Amino acid sequence: MSASDEKAIRRVVVSALVGATIEWYDFFLYGVVAGIVFSKLYFPGSDPVVSTLLAYTTFAVGFVTRPLGGVIFGHFGDKIGRKSMLIITLMIMGVATFLIGLVPTYAQIGIAAPLLLLLLRIAQGIGLGGEWGGAVLMAYEYAPKGKRGFYASLPQIGLAIGLCMASGVVALLSWLLTDEQFLSWGWRIAFLISGAMVGVGMYIRLHVQETPEFAAVKARNAELRIPFMDMLRRYPGNVLKGMGARYIDGVFFNIFGVFSINYLTGTLKISRTDALLGVMAAAVVMIFFIPFFGRLSDRMGRGKVYMWGSLVTAVSAFPGFWLMTHSGGSVLLVWLAIIIPFGILYASVYGPEAALFCDLFDAKVRYTGISFVYQFSGIFASGITPIIATALLKSGGGQPWQICMYVLFAGVVSAACAWMIGRSASPADAPVAVASR
Repeated sequence: MSASDEKAIRRVVVSALVGATIEWYDFFLYGVVAGIVFSKLYFPGSDPVVSTLLAYTTFAVGFVTRPLGGVIFGHFGDKIGRKSMLIITLMIMGVATFLIGLVPTYAQIGIAAPLLLLLLRIAQGIGLGGEWGGAVLMAYEYAPKGKRGFYASLPQIGLAIGLCMASGVVALLSWLLTDEQFLSWGWRIAFLISGAMVGVGMYIRLHVQETPEFAAVKARNAELRIPFMDMLRRYPGNVLKGMGARYIDGVFFNIFGVFSINYLTGTLKISRTDALLGVMAAAVVMIFFIPFFGRLSDRMGRGKVYMWGSLVTAVSAFPGFWLMTHSGGSVLLVWLAIIIPFGILYASVYGPEAALFCDLFDAKVRYTGISFVYQFSGIFASGITPIIATALLKSGGGQPWQICMYVLFAGVVSAACAWMIGRSASPADAPVAVASR
């Protein structure tokens, strides 16, 4: 690789990472705040469980609309280019998040408050639906073929940094302010910060070039008229296997990164600041393990790393929740119960995931393919997980073992799909043919 090529890929990776960090910060900030703020200010009720479920329902809506964003931006990303779509998605996410920080409460404007919140959450979902695929594609398609697992894992670090920032900002505000101040106006600061972050991300993304693989597609006039239909026609099996593999990723992340905060504060009576700091610490650790497992997938094979990662990650839910439940109020034990499963083991899934999905499709439908696989599966793998976990916790009398069994089920499904992906031939290196338009 020449010096100019190395400079170009560094610029692309930084652009993808910064943009992904901002997008994930925006998206996860909603999840962090949903159970501790929105359930009280936007969905008031006599039953706190019902209020929490309603708040998590709007959280889930973001996942339901993500496939729409994935299809829309995947379509134009495969026809027009990756770069332009990334600029649009960043703007959509940033504006929606900023406006969430300005929405009046239920006590101020009544039913309009949760409806506005729902509308902005829909916009967030559409924006992120197109963002993830474009960000990982830029790194994947620029990278040398023997290092694609590693380079495609680098934008994935944006998830960890974004979660760390979201948890950290809320934790800092919780520490600086009283509960009354935080619920009254403090939480809004975390959303308003997004406006400044988007400006930085836009500046960086405007200075990158289109990927060589898509440039080759354009040069050959090989763009497809409807990439989505071509994806369904040529890769139906890969779509299903990819969605199945994604299951443990969405379930585990939302159990430990979203639901655990409400579980620790509501059931175990751990302080909000301590719970958020535990998740933030896990996210910091994850930053280093995501590229480690991405590189490992280049050496051992993505299917193998993902398969074993799915099983080990799923099983870790049992000792993780056992340690939380039997921590005796020890904050250090609670943090260990989150950091080891979430910060280390979960990275064995999330690190190789981007390249695993990119390998499933050729360049003409890759943006559409990976966006659809990741975002559509997110409806059942991610969006409804906090709702399921809340219901299972109530069904289990406040004990988390039914939740752990659900996580184990997701891990087995994902491991089986990853095993099938590892056995099948990859279309990623297939030559780009001229297609009829």
